[in-house]
Amino acid sequence: MDLFVYSDESGVFDNLHNDYFVFGGLILLGNEAKDIAIRKYIAAERALNSSGKYKRGYELKATHITNAEKGKLYRSLNSYYKFAVIIRQQSVLKNIFDDKKSKQRFLDYAYKVGLKNLLKHLIAKGLIDSNEPNTLAVNCDEHTTATDGRYELREALIQEYKIGTFNFKWDTFYPPILPSLTGVNVNYCNSAKKPLVRAADIIANKVYYCVLNNKIPDIRSDHLILTYLP
Repeated sequence: MDLFVYSDESGVFDNLHNDYFVFGGLILLGNEAKDIAIRKYIAAERALNSSGKYKRGYELKATHITNAEKGKLYRSLNSYYKFAVIIRQQSVLKNIFDDKKSKQRFLDYAYKVGLKNLLKHLIAKGLIDSNEPNTLAVNCDEHTTATDGRYELREALIQEYKIGTFNFKWDTFYPPILPSLTGVNVNYCNSAKKPLVRAADIIANKVYYCVLNNKIPDIRSDHLILTYLP
């Protein structure tokens, strides 16, 4: 099965001025499901703009539209499986913020753990067969990291999901969750051209708003897998 992930972030990874940082996204199982989701989300955007409030081609990102409009778009995603990683920045080791590389390594770690928890949820529900050949295509908004960072994230995902990881401190091996994974691609996309990256932006923004305003219970569901770090 081809697995398609679309993700974005909300907040700034900077512990001096911010308490939280969020990754958010959704997963589609198979090409047909992906194509249907794209059409449905475009239809939701068009319905939201049926009055012509926004000019043709205007990108309906969370920072560009009202809270009520964001709510409508978020509800249009209710049937899809989603994930979010909520990073509590004041609990992150301070030296991680010392340089760009260490920050990116931590963010890659957070991303792979959050997505892993969603994949494990879908495997447990029987929606993904971990022993069948699967491919994974991860699509992120292009502003999230430097171009060369895609290779490091790709390697981290392969290690975590296909090969497994070993914790030397605790002498523990964590087995792979997708041992038959046949391919992993990480793509950084222009959200103006990728409707489901815009959908991921709405998800990340919704979770970020809820964590800031103590409203996470309002969005808890079987279709949204939340991970808190550290």
